[in-house]
Amino acid sequence: MSQKRQPAIFDRLRDTHSQITTLARDYPAGHVISLHFHNRDQIVYASRGVMTVRTRDGAWVVPTHRAVWIPAAVPHTIAMSGTVAMRTLYLKPRLAKALPHGCCVMNVSSLLKHLILHACTFAALNSKIKSQRHVVDLIIDQLETIQVVPLQLPNPSDPRARRIAEALLADPSDNRPLTYFCRTAGASKRTLERLFLKDVGMTLGKWRQQLRLTQAMRFLAEGAKVSHAALEAGYSTPSAFISMFRKALGTTPTLYFKSATKDQ
Repeated sequence: MSQKRQPAIFDRLRDTHSQITTLARDYPAGHVISLHFHNRDQIVYASRGVMTVRTRDGAWVVPTHRAVWIPAAVPHTIAMSGTVAMRTLYLKPRLAKALPHGCCVMNVSSLLKHLILHACTFAALNSKIKSQRHVVDLIIDQLETIQVVPLQLPNPSDPRARRIAEALLADPSDNRPLTYFCRTAGASKRTLERLFLKDVGMTLGKWRQQLRLTQAMRFLAEGAKVSHAALEAGYSTPSAFISMFRKALGTTPTLYFKSATKDQ
């Protein structure tokens, strides 16, 4: 939650003619790309590992075979959990008009995955070249039908809500009741539930669940076992984490990361 204290670097992409420019790069575990922004919309895809994208508005966890949408001019950092194979498409602003004005994590279909990987074999894709125009059109068609994945952790703006969010972020595994944190933040649990719902669209309890889910996913990406990741993230039992993971991603953690390994 300290993005405001960091100066953001303007990473200007100089190709103004191509509809899409690309970047393919692998990063070691723990690497952080410092605060920056671009003059193009951006799709950041993880073909291996887990990335966490942070802006002043919140954090988005991007597991393997998902992507994050980052609109142009949004300052952000990207932190790597485990070894990350990052594949990025930079789109001319509003080329993909159906996508939201804010960041989001999206499911990546099998076709879109292959299109991203194929596109990254070029430095850029220009619609004036017939063969490249077809690839651009297919990518945009796929982006028109994306499914958003609820893997965001938005930052509250109210000072009392921010105090409790920062306390929970400092140690997601702290199992003291929310009433304890509410007292230290200077408001009742009922008031803070209302503030969180107004600020970030979810209750304080749901926000804490989301925090623990994202924390556990980072542990898994770094090679932790499911039981260890669950307990370190604050879940009372591994089964509670597995249930929450299944709700978010449609499968168990073991099967999810096993399939991700097979697809590399």
